[in-house]
Amino acid sequence: MKLSLVVPCYNEEAVISRFDDQVRAVLGGLAVEYELCYVDDGSADGTLPRLRELAQRHPSTTRYLSLSRNFGKEPAILAGLKAATGDAVIIMDADLQHPPELIGKMLGLHRLGHDQVIARRSRDGDKRLRTALSRFYYRAVNTWVDVELTDGVGDFRLLSRTAVDALVSLPEYNRFSKGLFSWIGFDTVTFDYRNAAREAGETKWRLSMLVNYGIDGLISFNCRPLRAAIYAGLSLASLATLYTLWVIGAAAVGGITAPGYVTLVAIIVGLGGLQMVMLGLIGEYIGRIYYESKRRPHFLVKEASATAPARPRSGGAARPRTPTDAAPLAAPSQAG
Repeated sequence: MKLSLVVPCYNEEAVISRFDDQVRAVLGGLAVEYELCYVDDGSADGTLPRLRELAQRHPSTTRYLSLSRNFGKEPAILAGLKAATGDAVIIMDADLQHPPELIGKMLGLHRLGHDQVIARRSRDGDKRLRTALSRFYYRAVNTWVDVELTDGVGDFRLLSRTAVDALVSLPEYNRFSKGLFSWIGFDTVTFDYRNAAREAGETKWRLSMLVNYGIDGLISFNCRPLRAAIYAGLSLASLATLYTLWVIGAAAVGGITAPGYVTLVAIIVGLGGLQMVMLGLIGEYIGRIYYESKRRPHFLVKEASATAPARPRSGGAARPRTPTDAAPLAAPSQAG
C-alpha cells in the first residue's frame, strides 16, 4: 500500500521544515510506502525554496508543485489530489494544526474498509463568540443545503483511491470541498481530536474570508435561496393586498386621512433593501454560471519537481522543472 500526503502551502516558510520532520518521524514508524505532495499556492515568502530543498534532500518521497499565482486553497487541494499517486491520500495543513500522530489511526480505520476517514477537531481554545457563531451557522445551513456539513470537520481526512478519483472527476469550477466530500459519499467514519495551536506563522483566514466561505457553503449545493425569494415576494404581495384592503375599509368608515410619512419611507426603504438582497442572490448564481461557462482550468503550474507529473489533468500546466534547473531562473515559465 502506498500513502500520499497532500499538503497545500501558502506562505508557510516558518513552519514547513518542522512539519516535514514531524511527518517523516511518524511515517517512519509505519509499515507503509509514502510520498509527500506539497502544493505551493503562489507563496510570497520563501516557501518554494524550502520545498526545493526538501525535494533535493528526499527525492524519492517528496514531490511538489508550484502554482503560477495564489489560486486559493480549493484549487491547491485539487492540484495535490491530481498529483498524488497513492492508494490512499491524506490532506493536511502545513501549520501542524493537523497532528501528524493521527496518521496511524487514520490508516488503521482505512484498513477496516472505510473510504473516508475524517478527523473532526474540537473547538478548545476558540473564542466563545466564534464557537457560537460557527454552531449557529452549521445548524442553519444544514436546513438549506442538500448535503450534510458537520461543525469541526474540515479538509483533514484520509481518502481512498476510489474517493480521490471521484473528487477529481467533478468538473465544476466553483469548488466547496466540505460539500464535495459529503456529496461523493462512500463508507465514512469520523473520530474526534483535540484542537491544536498553529506552530508558527499567521492564520490566512480573515473575517471577510470566513463570511465569503460561509456564503459559498450556503449556495454551492442547492437553489433553495431562489425558492425562498419567490416565497418572500408572494408574502410581501399578500401583505400589500391586506394593507390596501385595510386602508380602503378605514377610509370608508372614518374618512380619508393623510398617510404617515415615516411609515411610507420605512416601507420604501425596506422593500428596496429586500430587492437588493434578492438581486444580489440571483447575481451570485448567475456569476457562478458565468465562471462555469468559461471552462478555465482550476490552476496553472509554473514549476514542478522532477517526480511530479508533467501535466496535471486540469490542463494549462507549464513544463515541469527540476529543483536543480528551476532555482536560477528569475522569471516563471510560460503556460503551455
